[in-house]
Amino acid sequence: MNSPTTLQLGSDRIADLHQALRDELTGPALAWWHQARERLAAQPDIQALMRLSGPCRRQIGDAPVAGLPWTRAALARALLLAQALEADAGPGRATLLQRYFEWGDDQEKAAALRALDWLDGQGASLELALFAGRTNSCEVFAALALDNPYPARHYPERAFHLLMLKGVGMDLDLRHVQGLAPRRGRELNQLALDMLEERLAADRPAPPGISHLLAWPLLEPEELQRLDAHHRQGRLPSGWLPGELPLQHR
Repeated sequence: MNSPTTLQLGSDRIADLHQALRDELTGPALAWWHQARERLAAQPDIQALMRLSGPCRRQIGDAPVAGLPWTRAALARALLLAQALEADAGPGRATLLQRYFEWGDDQEKAAALRALDWLDGQGASLELALFAGRTNSCEVFAALALDNPYPARHYPERAFHLLMLKGVGMDLDLRHVQGLAPRRGRELNQLALDMLEERLAADRPAPPGISHLLAWPLLEPEELQRLDAHHRQGRLPSGWLPGELPLQHR
């Protein structure tokens, strides 16, 4: 899973997030945060990182950070990871990131994945992200798939499609997928409709998320007719078909 490419950190973004977290903290929580950063600066290795990452929730809480899709603890873990990565300008960065992911609990894995876009601007961690997508943890998977531009920027087409189908299977709200619109097309249409037909054939409900994967203007007339038939039989959730799309055979 290691990549020969050095991770390119988004320094400006990281600095902005450091400031956002500091603005949230006061008193003992802020004091602990300063101490944690000092300790990591003195020993920026994986062992020190894991010792500091674990207590983040207990020390600074898990309240949402204003204006950001982060909690305090998750952002703190991601920023400690970034600090450790910044201390190694060479290929050791990829190894440290991989070990943090492997050694961390689900919350730490989720923090690392949610931060990938500013920890790895060039897609050097693609193999790690693809591996992470195999998880059965909804928390970990959602951190990769939702509100995260990394998959859209770096995933090959097939891998992105499979990520979306797994998101449907996990009942995630795919309206929070970044970069989905340009990835929609006939291939994803076919995969999504195949999944729908399999679900209905097994007498299982149609997942609402499938409708968000479809490039509706690219559907073939027979595909639209099939969807309309399911709709008339009451097999699709309310609001599943877009009202603005005319079904030509009506």
